Amino acid sequence: MRHSITRKITLIMIGIVAGTVLLCWFINTTLLETYYIEHKQKMLLDTFEMVDKESEKGRTDRKDFKIALERQCANSNITMMIISSDRTIIQSNVGNDTALMLQFLQLVFHMDDQETEIMENTGRYTVEKTRDSRLESEYLVLWGNLQNGNLILMRAAVESIKESVAIANRFLAYLGVTAVIVCAILIYVVTKRVTNPILQLADISKRMTNLDFDAKFHSRGENEIDLLGEHMNQMSETLERTISELKSANNELKLDIEKKTKLDEMRKDFISNVSHELKTPIALIQGYAEGLLECINDDEASRAFYCEVIMDESDKMNKLVKNLLALNQLESGGDQVVFERFDLVEVIQGVIQSTAILRQQNGITLEFDAQEPEYVWADEFKTEQVLTNYISNAIHYAAGEKRIEVTIVPMGSAVRVNVFNTGSQIPEQDLEHIWDKFYKVDKARTREYGGNGIGLSIVKAIMDSFHRECGVKNEPGGVCFWFELDNNKGRKITM
Repeated sequence: MRHSITRKITLIMIGIVAGTVLLCWFINTTLLETYYIEHKQKMLLDTFEMVDKESEKGRTDRKDFKIALERQCANSNITMMIISSDRTIIQSNVGNDTALMLQFLQLVFHMDDQETEIMENTGRYTVEKTRDSRLESEYLVLWGNLQNGNLILMRAAVESIKESVAIANRFLAYLGVTAVIVCAILIYVVTKRVTNPILQLADISKRMTNLDFDAKFHSRGENEIDLLGEHMNQMSETLERTISELKSANNELKLDIEKKTKLDEMRKDFISNVSHELKTPIALIQGYAEGLLECINDDEASRAFYCEVIMDESDKMNKLVKNLLALNQLESGGDQVVFERFDLVEVIQGVIQSTAILRQQNGITLEFDAQEPEYVWADEFKTEQVLTNYISNAIHYAAGEKRIEVTIVPMGSAVRVNVFNTGSQIPEQDLEHIWDKFYKVDKARTREYGGNGIGLSIVKAIMDSFHRECGVKNEPGGVCFWFELDNNKGRKITM
C-alpha cells in the first residue's frame, strides 16, 4: 500500500534512531573533552584530599593507607611525589625520583617554556593544565602544601581527547548505522504484527459489506486491536442475526402474500366447485319437476320415479350444504371442540354397527379385534365423524377380497387408529391432494355413491382442531387411512 502504516512507522522510527545517533555524535564532539578534563581534575583533588586527611593525623606511614593510595594512583593514572621542606622525597610512585622532582620543581617555579593554564587556585593547592611542547603531550598538575608542612606534587597525563573523540565518533557512526539497520528490521517486523490484525479487520469489514459474515477475527485478547476484533465479531453476529430476521420477516411477508393469493385462488376454486357440484342436482331437479308439471308420464310409477329422483338430488344438495357449513365452522374455529375422556373401542364399535347394512349390501367383511377399553382424550362426536368417514370410504372403495380391517396401535402418550380396505391403491401423485376440498381421485365412482370430495377435508380440519396427525398410505393389497389421539392428554389420569 502506498500509504502503509508499516512504512510510515518504520520511517519514523528510523528517523528517531538516526537523530539520536547524530545527537550523541554532536554531544561527543562538543562536550566529551570538557567532561574528560573535569573528571581527571576531580581524580587529582580526591587523591589530594585523601593524602591531606591522613597527613593531618600522621598516618601516612600506615600500610593500609599506602595500599589504598597506590590503588588510587594506579586506577587514575596519577604520578605522585611527597617532598619535605628540605627537599627530601618522602613518598613517590615512580622509579626515577630525582628526574621527576626536577620536572615538578620546574613546573612549580615556571623554570621552563611549557604552556600553562591555571584551572583552579586555592590557598592549599593549585591545579594547572600544561603542555609539553617537546613530547606534544598535555598534563594536569596539582601541587600544594599538606597540613603537616610537606609539599605534594601530582600529575595525570591528559590523553589526546580529540583523538579519543574522533575514535568514539567513528565507533558511534558504525554503531549508529548498525542500529538503524537493526532498528528498521525490528520495527518492520513489530509493525507488521500490529498492522496484520488491522489488515485482517479491514478484510473482514470488506466482506461484511458484501454480507459475508463467515469471516471471524481470531483474537488473543492481549491489546486494543484484539478488543476491536472482538467487537467486530460481535457486530458481525448482530448484523447477521438482524439481516436474518429481516430476511425471515421478508420471507413471511412473501408467504403472507402467497397465502393471500392462494386463498383468493381457493375461493375462486371453491365457488367453481360448489357451482359444479350444485349444477347437476339442480338441473336434474329442474328437469324432473318440469316433467311432473307437464305430465310427461301419467302413470303412477313414473311420477313416483320422478319424485324419488328429485328427493335424492335434494338430499345430496342438503348433505353438500351441511358438509360445507361444518367444514367452514371447523376451519374458521367457530365450532367449539370439547375434550373429554371416552372409550375409543366403544365409539368404533358403534360406527361399525351403524354401517352394517351398507357393508352387507356390498358384500364386505370388517375385522376389529379390540376387546379391552382404550380411553382417549378428544371430542367424541367429532371422532365419530372421522371414523364414519373413513369406514364409509372404505366400504365404497373396497374391492378384491372386499375386506376392511380396523386396528388400534398404542404409541406411548397417543394411540393410532388404522382403517385398511382391500382394493386399488391411490396414485402417488394424488396422495397429498386427497385432503383438499372437492378433490376426487375417481370422479365417476365418487359421483356414483353420492360423494362430493369434502369428507376427507372435514377429517383433516377435525384433526387439526385436535392438534393431532392424520394420513394415508398405500399398503400391499389396498389402502390404509389413519389418525392419532391422545390417550392421557399429557398427564396422569386417575381411574
